[in-house]
Amino acid sequence: MGSAEETRADELSDMSVALGKCVAARDVILLTGATTGSVYAAGKTAREAGTVHIGISPAHDATEHLERYGLPIDACDAIIYTGFGLKGRNVVLVRSCDIVLIFGGGMGSLNEFTIAYDEGKIIGCLTGTGGVADEIARLVEVVKKKSKARVLYNHDPTQLLDACLAVFA
Repeated sequence: MGSAEETRADELSDMSVALGKCVAARDVILLTGATTGSVYAAGKTAREAGTVHIGISPAHDATEHLERYGLPIDACDAIIYTGFGLKGRNVVLVRSCDIVLIFGGGMGSLNEFTIAYDEGKIIGCLTGTGGVADEIARLVEVVKKKSKARVLYNHDPTQLLDACLAVFA
């Protein structure tokens, strides 16, 4: 989960590629919002390195995915079209994940985080990437909502994913 903005993708390019390679080095399936920006870069990198990449789309079909939402279809092995819009897609996406990784991110990523937190997920925040990922620790402290979620923080994609997988095991 992260920034779908193309401008953020440029800023996070190296980190997106590193995260994609890190995911590909493990025996996992990657789920994303089948979107643009840094999420696209990480997903495409992971797929090109051999990871199965499933996209969860807000659209009800490929035409709407491409035309209404302006989202790519070339980075995923398969796309599940929810027809639920962006916020509804986020619920399906987060609930389908065992581990939620957040890097950068804006309002959509904040929505994904709050769903993951409420659902008690393992959440990894890739710090140093700006946006929501760098604010979650403060938000968790300020809001003080009880949750079974386990939130981990690290600035290194490999260390973060390894820590999340260790908690999951």
